[in-house]
Amino acid sequence: MKKSRGRTGRKRRRKYLKSFMDGVNCSHEAQYIKLKKWLKDRGFEDSNLRPAEFWDTGRGLMTTKALQTGNLIISLPEKCLLTTGTVLSSCLGEYIMKWKPPVSPLIALCTFLIAEKHAGEKSLWKPYLDVLPKTYTCPVCLEHDVVSLLPQPLRKKAMEQRTTVQELYMSSKAFFSSLQPLFAENTGTIFNYSALEWAWCTINTRTIYMKHSQRECFSLEPDVYALAPYLDFLNHSPNVQVKAAFNEQTRSYEIWTNSQCKKYKEVFICYGPHDNQRLLLEYGFVATDNPHSSVYVSSDTLLRYFPPLDKQRNAKLSILKDHDFLDNLTFGWDGPSWRLLTALKLLSLGADEFTSWRRTLLGDVISARNEQQTLSITAKICHFLIEETQHVLLQISQLKRSKENLKKHLALVEALRLEDLKILQKSAEILCNLNMATA
Repeated sequence: MKKSRGRTGRKRRRKYLKSFMDGVNCSHEAQYIKLKKWLKDRGFEDSNLRPAEFWDTGRGLMTTKALQTGNLIISLPEKCLLTTGTVLSSCLGEYIMKWKPPVSPLIALCTFLIAEKHAGEKSLWKPYLDVLPKTYTCPVCLEHDVVSLLPQPLRKKAMEQRTTVQELYMSSKAFFSSLQPLFAENTGTIFNYSALEWAWCTINTRTIYMKHSQRECFSLEPDVYALAPYLDFLNHSPNVQVKAAFNEQTRSYEIWTNSQCKKYKEVFICYGPHDNQRLLLEYGFVATDNPHSSVYVSSDTLLRYFPPLDKQRNAKLSILKDHDFLDNLTFGWDGPSWRLLTALKLLSLGADEFTSWRRTLLGDVISARNEQQTLSITAKICHFLIEETQHVLLQISQLKRSKENLKKHLALVEALRLEDLKILQKSAEILCNLNMATA
């Protein structure tokens, strides 16, 4: 006979669900115990933050006491930070110092991460390496099928990102070979492309900004990276404000909160006022209801609704290009951006109005016809992008069923496209009200 759960069972289930919604404390897991001990040996004292799994953000840090505005969230001693100084004081240092032309600070850090990961148990950084992600979801790691589903401006940047990493790998191969005396195995198998891709993503997604003085053994690229164990568990929220910097007095990297956080809730920091395309490109995630998010309009989409026979079309395009009005044209939560409307107003100028193009760029009203046509074309572009987004979402749902191995990556693009759809639908509503008001 099946035993009734009863009130106690229901209560326990509710309590469990609530704890899961808040976050499941993971600090008892071996990898985190080892990491905390390793950090403590390097002078890190922390009493309020615990590693936890959260249902919406994955791994993060929960606070065991309520945080008030102005509270110190975390203070990580310099000894815990992984910088180019760490690299130079390792066995790689002498090889970096004598290599010509000098390697970049970025390649020095990538090389160190790959070498330490390869060292396994022998690495002094093992407790940190063990908690780093094994794989990443930045566009550089995505399959071609997934990249093709990204919005056009982001797709272009994703391709550029991939080219950057491939070129970095090719240009560093000779330097990697010079490290052969340090390894029993062939450096070609240790420092392969996927190892560099992993190291590059680790640095790109997890480093904090920390300016270091220029060293002669490095190329002239700015040396501004520091990997910060434990601190890098803190997830991003666009709705919080923090103050973060290296404190010269305490020789620690400190983060102070300008927001409140309840006990046992996830502590967030803000990586900057980034839209979702930037967050996906740089960090490999998307923020829901991101107030900074925008949907970008490509110049191809812009020109779909203007007659190719317009004699002044080329002149108009030249003016937009010269005055930097062909990029960063967007729809946001508050409708079409001023830049988008201005570009469309200029393209909508009649033959008799063309001489007023300077006034258009300054935001002047040229004519009622021009205003009406601009709003009408803006609405058409918005609806075109809504249809395009819905079509891609349909493709994604079909692919999720047939390509099990791509499910995680497809879900990421789906999240981005769903946010885009919300923004475009809100913009369509605003444009509809504007059209009614001016009709």
